[in-house]
Amino acid sequence: MVTNKPIPATGGSVIGATTVNWEDAYKGPNVMWRVPRNIRWNDNIVVREDEIAVFYRDGKVLAYLDRPDRYALTSFNTRLVAGLIQSLSGVRQEAEVYYLQKRLFDGKFGSAEPYVFRDPDFGLVQLRVFGTYRWRVATPDNFINQFVGTFGAVTTPDVEARLRDQMVILIYNTLGKMKEQGLRVTDLASSLQTIEQAVLGFAPQHFGPLGVELNQIYGLSINLPEDVQTAVDTRSKMGVLGVNYLQYQAGQAMTTAAANPSGAAGALAGAGVGLGAGLGIGYGMAGQMQGVYGPGPSTPCSKCGTLVPAGVRFCPQCGNPVGGPPPGATGGGPPCPKCGQPVPAGVKFCPNCGASLAPPAAPPGRKCPKCGLDVPGTGKFCPNCGAAMPT
Repeated sequence: MVTNKPIPATGGSVIGATTVNWEDAYKGPNVMWRVPRNIRWNDNIVVREDEIAVFYRDGKVLAYLDRPDRYALTSFNTRLVAGLIQSLSGVRQEAEVYYLQKRLFDGKFGSAEPYVFRDPDFGLVQLRVFGTYRWRVATPDNFINQFVGTFGAVTTPDVEARLRDQMVILIYNTLGKMKEQGLRVTDLASSLQTIEQAVLGFAPQHFGPLGVELNQIYGLSINLPEDVQTAVDTRSKMGVLGVNYLQYQAGQAMTTAAANPSGAAGALAGAGVGLGAGLGIGYGMAGQMQGVYGPGPSTPCSKCGTLVPAGVRFCPQCGNPVGGPPPGATGGGPPCPKCGQPVPAGVKFCPNCGASLAPPAAPPGRKCPKCGLDVPGTGKFCPNCGAAMPT
């Protein structure tokens, strides 16, 4: 077996015996090192503070040494290290020795294949995960049996490759469990720390059989497809503005039209920059956005761009006609007394010239000289008949 009795480095040894130790020059980032020759009876094994020496033979771990010391294989106690002694038949029994480092290691992980996340809003979304994790060897016998015996990994890159794959699987499993609890694609960006803690919670049952302890995960990044990311960003903006999708799209269209030099809004903006009218145009755009995002429908005037409330046929700013007969209306009423055009039944103003057909009772206020309607404010034209208001 392996004894704990220290042997001086300068002491004698049996002929053919060797002192084995893991030199610092070969450690570096390596988690594991296999002694390049089999260990024999009377060999000396040197174990340092940050190391574990594992004896491995015939597909299983025989014993391991995790306390710093120099050990001599001189005992005949086969209960602990069976097969390490020389038998009476003269056949020399040998074993492999692997050194493991106790310290923490950092590794990176990333998706080789996407994870399909079923979201109630966006359907099937392919996710990719990236990040960094910190780990160490927790159970030497499990680690050697799984990585050397089962997986055949004898180098640190082999170990890291398997751990990287297992890390991605663990995160995918965690996302699946959190999805069952209501996690959505739109929640991923704000839930990264929660996901990291959930991964650490599920890590012992996932990495324990491998002899590995996961200590930390940080820098977690979950990437969405470009089109889904754009949709998530749009939804976030809509939530900040308090609008629905149609209102948001209408606002985006107005912004695009204002930036287009060939459009009316673009022409006004271009003229305003040179003439110092930027403030007025900004006010006009603010009014348009308020009409889009605020309550109640409105229609922009095709001539000056001012928003005209629903039901008003003429722009109160420039007098330009902005509407026709009510939807679904047909003919049948008397012709317009001013222009003679046929007027649909039930319409109070001529859709062609704006003449009043049945002026309403005028409330107190500034009266229109044409139709007699009280006109509030300082509008230049009557919102009912389009007539110019006296200044």
